[in-house]
Amino acid sequence: MHHLAGRLMRTLLPLLPGVVATALALAPVRAQAEDHPATAALDELRGKEVPKNVIQNRFFLKTNRFEIAPMVGYVPNNAFVSIPLGGAYLAYHFSEGFAVEGTVIYAPNTGDAGVKNLTKTLVAIAYEGNSETNFQQPLDRLQLGAVFDARWSPVYGKINLIGEGVLNFDVYGTAGLGLLLITKDAAGVNPDYASGASDNPVLLDPNAPTASNLAVNLGVGFDFFLSQTVALKLDARSLLYVAKEPDYKNRLQNGELEPLDNRLYNTFVTSVGVSIFVPKMKPRIYNF
Repeated sequence: MHHLAGRLMRTLLPLLPGVVATALALAPVRAQAEDHPATAALDELRGKEVPKNVIQNRFFLKTNRFEIAPMVGYVPNNAFVSIPLGGAYLAYHFSEGFAVEGTVIYAPNTGDAGVKNLTKTLVAIAYEGNSETNFQQPLDRLQLGAVFDARWSPVYGKINLIGEGVLNFDVYGTAGLGLLLITKDAAGVNPDYASGASDNPVLLDPNAPTASNLAVNLGVGFDFFLSQTVALKLDARSLLYVAKEPDYKNRLQNGELEPLDNRLYNTFVTSVGVSIFVPKMKPRIYNF
């Protein structure tokens, strides 16, 4: 019996290195098989608790990437003047959910072409009521802005399009501080309108002053991921600041102008842009 055991050991010993090498080679395969979504689905079906990895199935990863997004936009809540604008967002993503962002906004002064019909109507009514009027309608225009925000993206989703296409997106919120340069324009009666030489009742102040205002930004937005580098961005944000109320130059009290009170202003900026993410996204293990 002793001789038989010795012969068996001598036969198996040369095979031991091959067995160990095979086991080591199969270990990663088994680990990958255990981590495979199909295996996780079977375990979940059998009632086994499966740890969730919410990042694994993302089509688009943002962590440790820069985002550069040129944009065009508009201020829709100014009733007196049109304010088109352009600019860019620059963000750095520390994780899939959190980023810091800087924004530059520029709004060109559109002059008479940007004056809305409500302003023209108010100036015309003031002149028709009193041809000696010195009425001026204040027109506050956003000229330039710089905003610094924290961005939080709590929602990541997918939209099933026609056929088999899937559009990936996320929803984010922004909050931060900024500095706005506001042109304090005013629309008075056009002398050519008074003489009948023009149909335009409005004359803008060519020497309109500007004012700087500290603003609080609160906003929301959507990123629709078109590829692993490019996304379509829809953004809306309120730029809130405190400044003097509009001055209509008729606040006489005992022969002196009444002091103007402070009020809260809201410049609501809507924009659409194209985001470019750098560097290139790291490859994922599973492509679905």
